[in-house]
Amino acid sequence: MARSSNIFARVEPEIKEQAEQVLDQLGIPMSNAIGLFLRQVVMQRGIPFEMKLPKSHPLAVSSLSEAQFNAEIEKGLTDLASGKVVKVK
Repeated sequence: MARSSNIFARVEPEIKEQAEQVLDQLGIPMSNAIGLFLRQVVMQRGIPFEMKLPKSHPLAVSSLSEAQFNAEIEKGLTDLASGKVVKVK
């Protein structure tokens, strides 16, 4: 049997439970799944899946209700009053 090392990680309980349910259906123990992930990190010399920030889209005024529009205006006025602004040259 190969030597092994311990890894301790904190994970949200809901995520752990959901992952365990999927892995149980696949017949893969959690420790094996983590080992597979780490092997892929080594083989691909990076995270083995694409990581992107969600696309940021400006709000379309036409898609907002009057209450949402007013809330956005209030957020802007609050930012302005608190000095959270970017000067444009």
